[in-house]
Amino acid sequence: MDILPAVSNNTPAPKPPSRTKPSKTFMTKNPTATRPAPDQSAAIETDQQRFARILLRPQFKQLKAVFDQLGVAVALMQGAIITTNSYQMFLGKVGYRVVVVKQLHEQDCYSRLGPAGGIRAVLPVHDSATYSTMVTLVNFDSTLTTTANSIDYYDHQLAEFKIQLMNRSGNVG
Repeated sequence: MDILPAVSNNTPAPKPPSRTKPSKTFMTKNPTATRPAPDQSAAIETDQQRFARILLRPQFKQLKAVFDQLGVAVALMQGAIITTNSYQMFLGKVGYRVVVVKQLHEQDCYSRLGPAGGIRAVLPVHDSATYSTMVTLVNFDSTLTTTANSIDYYDHQLAEFKIQLMNRSGNVG
């Protein structure tokens, strides 16, 4: 025979805690349902912001230097890039005529820099593989003076930029 300990009802029951304010915490089955949705407007990138972001990539450093010297609105450049297939056509659409010369000596160009000499900017591209320098001159009369090698170089740059600009699936790089 088991003997149970005596139970005494003489001890008072603990009092529930007093509340001055009702609790505003509610339990739900899905805790993520109470979180606010992320602000979608912060994640949306404008075409001009995308253009600038892609142009800032290291492989487009020289192309950016040319674009910066043209003084043309991003929207106009973007439309010209989308509707052309070459660097010369692009420049024509943004209002520049290209003058192709056999060669340009970089040091000589610096002496003609300024309104009196007609050159707004000297943009050299140093190719370490061939130990050569391709020079592009942005002139005050809305012309670009450059060489055939430089045109080929910027054709490739512009084509790669156009691919990355129009590729919205990956947004890589």
